[in-house]
Amino acid sequence: MALGRRRAKQQDLWVAATNLPQAPGHPFYQKLNQLLAEAGFDAYVEELCRPFYAEKVGRPGIPPGTYFRMLFIGYFEGLDSQRGIAWRCSDSRSLQSFLGFLADEATPDHSSLTVIRQRLPETVHEQVFAFVLRIAEVKELLRGKTVAVDATFLEANAAMKTIVRRDTGDDWKAYVRKLAAEAGIEDPTDEELRRFDKTRKDKKVSNEEWVSSSDPDSRIAKMKDGTTHLAYKAEHAVDLKSNLVLAAEVHAADRADNATMMDTVLSAQINLVRAEATADIKEVVADKGYHKAETLSACAAAGIRTYIPEAKKQQRRRWTDKPVAWERAYRGNHRRVHGRRSKALQRLRSEYVERTFAHVCETGGARRSWLRGLVKVSKRYLMQVAAHNLGVMMRKLFGIGTPRSLQGGFAALFAWLSFRIFINWTSMRQHQRFALSRRYDAPVRLLNVA
Repeated sequence: MALGRRRAKQQDLWVAATNLPQAPGHPFYQKLNQLLAEAGFDAYVEELCRPFYAEKVGRPGIPPGTYFRMLFIGYFEGLDSQRGIAWRCSDSRSLQSFLGFLADEATPDHSSLTVIRQRLPETVHEQVFAFVLRIAEVKELLRGKTVAVDATFLEANAAMKTIVRRDTGDDWKAYVRKLAAEAGIEDPTDEELRRFDKTRKDKKVSNEEWVSSSDPDSRIAKMKDGTTHLAYKAEHAVDLKSNLVLAAEVHAADRADNATMMDTVLSAQINLVRAEATADIKEVVADKGYHKAETLSACAAAGIRTYIPEAKKQQRRRWTDKPVAWERAYRGNHRRVHGRRSKALQRLRSEYVERTFAHVCETGGARRSWLRGLVKVSKRYLMQVAAHNLGVMMRKLFGIGTPRSLQGGFAALFAWLSFRIFINWTSMRQHQRFALSRRYDAPVRLLNVA
């Protein structure tokens, strides 16, 4: 075979469609398309989005099924921005096949995703999320009796430099300059301002006094790595039997966990009703950050048993000025928490819920949001979690939950075969050594016996 050399080429003026190379397609995306087609996904979302488009006016828009598939690709490929999704879809022929585009057709641009997201309200995205749960119900994968609730922070698309005072509208530099003037420093330079700001006491920023000028819905929060960022709070309600996320709510980062738990549980129950599931939520498991007598009472009034441990306190609780229902719910939860079932459920909660955050936020690319506004972030994040649920179903139905699992599957198979060959070779060598030792030791044993 002769050596091939790279040369400059010129595209022909006309190319027949039959001469274009055909993409073989990715096995994972082929199976996913098969699952969506079996459930009638495209027909459902087109009928769902019909009221938000004009009838026979203007050019036909991008099919809604293509829009939602591109958001699913963002999760499966670990892409956190719409530009990255649009570039990846235009670059990959297997993804073009998954979206339903031929080799001579262009995939949608990132600006088209923005236009469609602004056109479709949040309720449409919620109903698409529930439709994915309906697929799980049809496949008999959805249980929904016992759910676990936990939350994490999402970094907002805004910097701390953009915060301004709520009362005066001053930014941080103007605020520090006023403090320096009150301290007797007249007309300070930028270096003197930084030195003064670094050494002054009681330097705090609170959401009651400060707000971001670029993203007013974001809130100041301390992330898990100890840094302070403008962020949102994402809360999951996970089915402990199937590992499916029944609700994914995005709240303001400064809202307490015990204040948002009932909203998330209610959304999970609504999604079960939309999915036409027969199960109802009967038990809720959470960590001690969700413990509050009022929240426990609300769950008890809804017929939901809680397994929420209580943080240790120095003083005993007093119920003289509290409703009787609060004390009854508190004592019932206290009794259940110390049981054997509660410990088992807490182990499952720490495993399953944290796993969903790892898949959606870390490998799925949702930890850093490139959108601004609570509604926009909620739309995108909800589709990320819907793609996660599709991955869970794909793993249980076909054994593969992500496109990259095939690479890991072949590597695991090769490693297993190598290990078995090594074990067989080692055992064979040991058997040969044992046989040789028995052969040479036999005359010696006979002489000893004689």
